[in-house]
Amino acid sequence: MVSIPADIRAADAAGQIPSGISLEYLAETYDKQVIIGIIVLVVVSFVVLALRCFARAVLLKRTGIDDLLMVLAMMIYIPIAALCIVLVNMGSGRHFEYIQYVLPRDTVRRTEVLDFACHILYANALLFARFSGLAFYHRVAVPSSKLYYAINGAFVFLVACYLPQLFLLIFHCIPVTGLWPYEWQDEYNAYRCLSWGLVYSVISALSLVCDFVMFTIPAIMIKGLRISLRKKLQLSCVLLPGILVVAISTTRLYLVIVGQWSDDGSWAYNAMLAVENAEIAGTLIALSVPALKPLFVNLFSRLAFLKSLTWNRLSHISPGAKSSPDGAAEYHKSTPNASRCLLDAGAVV
Repeated sequence: MVSIPADIRAADAAGQIPSGISLEYLAETYDKQVIIGIIVLVVVSFVVLALRCFARAVLLKRTGIDDLLMVLAMMIYIPIAALCIVLVNMGSGRHFEYIQYVLPRDTVRRTEVLDFACHILYANALLFARFSGLAFYHRVAVPSSKLYYAINGAFVFLVACYLPQLFLLIFHCIPVTGLWPYEWQDEYNAYRCLSWGLVYSVISALSLVCDFVMFTIPAIMIKGLRISLRKKLQLSCVLLPGILVVAISTTRLYLVIVGQWSDDGSWAYNAMLAVENAEIAGTLIALSVPALKPLFVNLFSRLAFLKSLTWNRLSHISPGAKSSPDGAAEYHKSTPNASRCLLDAGAVV
């Protein structure tokens, strides 16, 4: 038996809910799962970024503009996640009938303004994260090569995609407003607005194209390396987790379409917020993984040293035992210079 919240019972007592809509239907929600998912994404991306900063600033003692841009992206992402949780708690992702018949009109207006602010921040967080990735690729690319100039062009392309997203959000209504009024709201006739689905579909499509551009560059880099297929596969595992981000962006586009052109579009809103958080977190993580290389090298070197130390102690006990190879040396020996350059932006000036 579904528990009926007080706000739904109050709306029913006031005669606001049509007779054909059940209270159990209005009480349906998956808010808790979405909030937990958002919190997990923020924590994981924050931990990965903290490890990246430790690897670059402490182990390498060298940071770059790519690290600063990624920190800025994280600083924007945290309030985005907070706004998303607020929107979920306010009921933005409930059934459409709940929003129309149960939510107070002032609350509906606040959710529209918060959604507007959240997506302005969303566009900026992704821009900084992608710029960080391009700054990394720019650093490791061979100067004056075709790829080097292509990366420069990618900076321009990202800005060219960002500006339409920003302007569509700001000028989605004339006169300019943070509201996105439904037909049944009093403000509906006061503005001329583009449909929510049209604006977010264009934004999602542009974001998807940007992700394709971002994660095509490392694929071209890996293809151009003169190393074994096994090494290319190893590098691909490190440099190409962005493929998952492309899948996430595609899912977001699908949810936006469902949200606009289905009878109960608001029910997909929570899922869309979760996917947007996954897109930002995925971009932050995917573009930070290569910078974690010094941390893993340091860890492997310490493990190899402990292994060598243990082996030497055992060799004193068993004189016939052979000396163990230096694991750290073997690790570096087995990793081509070109691969190490790709995995460590800090090692390239």
